[in-house]
Amino acid sequence: MVGASLAEYDGIAGTLVDTNVWVDCIDATSPWNEWAVEQLQRLSERAPLHVNLIVYTELLVPGPDVDALDALLDVYETLRSPLPWAAASLTATAFATYRRRGGSKQKPMADFYIGAHAAVANLSVLTRDPAPYKNYFPRLVIVAP
Repeated sequence: MVGASLAEYDGIAGTLVDTNVWVDCIDATSPWNEWAVEQLQRLSERAPLHVNLIVYTELLVPGPDVDALDALLDVYETLRSPLPWAAASLTATAFATYRRRGGSKQKPMADFYIGAHAAVANLSVLTRDPAPYKNYFPRLVIVAP
């Protein structure tokens, strides 16, 4: 499979929502709750919101209540988007850069898959933690505090 070309990337096809934003939305005591809810509402009115299998799985870890999670995602008409195969080479490239910079993990972290997915699907990323995306996917359009 040929590597993904990001020549046409501008991030306007929608927004891939990072796990931390959904967690903040769910947790009314989070200091980021209001910001998260406002961003989800604002961005969902402009273009589709997306989650992939990785984000969905991370949200089920505290207690797998699929019905409650689906209900939350449906409030914002969130699309369940498959992780594109074209994201594999971009994920691997980001991970190789991480390792060259002294990273100690032996396998790519979720943020690498999320960032690569957003890049190849022309999505922006909504996150409270923009550093991994900015460091390894500098062209991504990031929405963050």
